[in-house]
Amino acid sequence: MTDLLATLYPWTKAVHVMAVLSWMAGLFYLPRLYVYHAERGRGDGEPGASLGIMEDKLFRLIMVPAAWASWIAGLALVLTPGIVDWSMLWPWLKAAGVIAMTGFHLWMGRQRLALGRGEGLGGRQYRMLNEVPTLLMVVIVLAVIVKF
Repeated sequence: MTDLLATLYPWTKAVHVMAVLSWMAGLFYLPRLYVYHAERGRGDGEPGASLGIMEDKLFRLIMVPAAWASWIAGLALVLTPGIVDWSMLWPWLKAAGVIAMTGFHLWMGRQRLALGRGEGLGGRQYRMLNEVPTLLMVVIVLAVIVKF
């Protein structure tokens, strides 16, 4: 069993990295679409309809599958013996960052529905919230690479 895990580890890690990159790309881009939607797409017609389609496809077809793949591959890595030392700070910081990122992802999904109803925040708020995934990414990457 240990040989199988050792063989699968680099493949699982590769899937995890690709899934996280896809998920993060969506988390970086979706708030930017919300800025445009809030500032130029309120009301019926264009560009709100086009922005709504783009937001929906980005969220449902890219971000949700990428988030699931990130979680599944990440948990597989965590369950690989000898990879994570839970007595250190870094895995706890990474876990907190990933849980916060997932919460932000879910919140962004609710914002997509609110914008579709003509509600939601203003462009300035979405611009500021656009920095949340960047800050969480910094914490997660530093925790994993530096392992403090």
